[in-house]
Amino acid sequence: MIPFRFLHAADLHLDSRFAGLSQLPQAIRSYLRESTFAALGRLVGVAIEEKVDFVVISGDVYDVSDASLQGQLRFYEALRELGAHGIHVYLIHGNHDPLDGPRLQMELPEHVTVFGAGEPGQAVACRRSDGREVAVISGISYPTAKVTENTALRFNRKPGSTLFHIALLHGNVDGDLQHETYSPCSRKDLIGRGYDYWALGHIHKRSILHENPVIVYPGNIQGRSVKETGPKGCYVVEVNEEGYTQLRFRELDSVRWQVREIPIEGLADEAEWTRAVEQAVEDIREELPQLMSVVRFRLTGRGKVHRILAEKGAAADLLTELQRRETVRAERREYAGLVWTEGFAVETGLAVDRERLLQEDSFLGEMLRLSSLSGQSSEGLEDLLSAALKPLMENRELRRLLAGAGEEEKLGWLTSAAELGITLLSGVEDEGGAAGPMLQNGAAAARQEEVALPSVWNEAGAGREASVRYGIPETDHAVPMQPGRQEREAEE
Repeated sequence: MIPFRFLHAADLHLDSRFAGLSQLPQAIRSYLRESTFAALGRLVGVAIEEKVDFVVISGDVYDVSDASLQGQLRFYEALRELGAHGIHVYLIHGNHDPLDGPRLQMELPEHVTVFGAGEPGQAVACRRSDGREVAVISGISYPTAKVTENTALRFNRKPGSTLFHIALLHGNVDGDLQHETYSPCSRKDLIGRGYDYWALGHIHKRSILHENPVIVYPGNIQGRSVKETGPKGCYVVEVNEEGYTQLRFRELDSVRWQVREIPIEGLADEAEWTRAVEQAVEDIREELPQLMSVVRFRLTGRGKVHRILAEKGAAADLLTELQRRETVRAERREYAGLVWTEGFAVETGLAVDRERLLQEDSFLGEMLRLSSLSGQSSEGLEDLLSAALKPLMENRELRRLLAGAGEEEKLGWLTSAAELGITLLSGVEDEGGAAGPMLQNGAAAARQEEVALPSVWNEAGAGREASVRYGIPETDHAVPMQPGRQEREAEE
């Protein structure tokens, strides 16, 4: 077999809208909007630097079916630059940019192959240095946004060919619950088709599912929310004389999303907690000096500062100040090393002996036992939530929100509700010596739940969530903003 090298990328999502950007400072908003294009530019640079023979792109070039004029022109510019260096491009369209979407009627350059819908198309790729044939590339695009058929079963090797076979597929392998089950298939389906390399797209988390044959998700090239954390980029794939592959990941992102945990144990007061958060910001700046970072801080553990966070709005106040500082940097165009705090997830509790409370013969003890028991099984969790949230189900938007929540998210609600119960009912004294709010009997507690639960959901309702979160459901794309204490984020 003739050795060669290619680049595998997917899910470019050019011109992502980053829903809710109107709430951000203009300088931050503009940089985020440009980030997918910056990643595309880096992809072209890597392909040229690595002297790849060709590039494969496995769907979702654009973020929406009616791609913007800017997005299309920038992509065609990238294609022309690759062509100028003799690099061929093979691509498919996915659920975000199906073939029936309205686009410019521009003639594709000769070095670009776009596979159509129906049966997988085939093309023979050549090595740049001598023009010798090295691979058969097959691919199939989405005709419309929703493809629920197992299209992997349509792929077949080219009869009689001994060349390396590459398949481009945009789909959900083995039912990843974080993504729509478009073009669903299993690893067994892919292994059985006889291909040497499955160049996958659709799942935004980088993953090598199988080594022989190679089945790979490269992930998207630029993270767009705190659900798309860590380095983002593409794979450069070396194929040797024996047909074995070596994959090297190349980072392409200019904005790195992440979630960082800050425990509150041992923090004596608000000043110490503030210093801990500020130090975490500087640590990120030092770790990623060339990138802009967007971070959500998870505040965890039990300690003295919990009541300050839960009741006095300290997290919201500090968030506003941290964002003000980074806005100043952005206005000076100092994006390298900028650390934008997207929000705080408050998952803390009072410094109490939870095990002792579980044994108490009290309303709080009974509530915690019910919470613990319900969280041990999917059925128990669903039964409790169905009963507790029944008054909310008359609201269509809330029904939609609840229907889209996963089990992990619902467990988070249960945990947050239990911690709120401890705060309200335990009677633990704060630093001033005054006892925390207590409810004296079950009837009073029931009245409190009846009033408090819907009010929290009304604040978060219609698809909105708090920038400082206390267990309120997350959307797929939590969006950074610059809130006051009571402002809310917008859902994509």
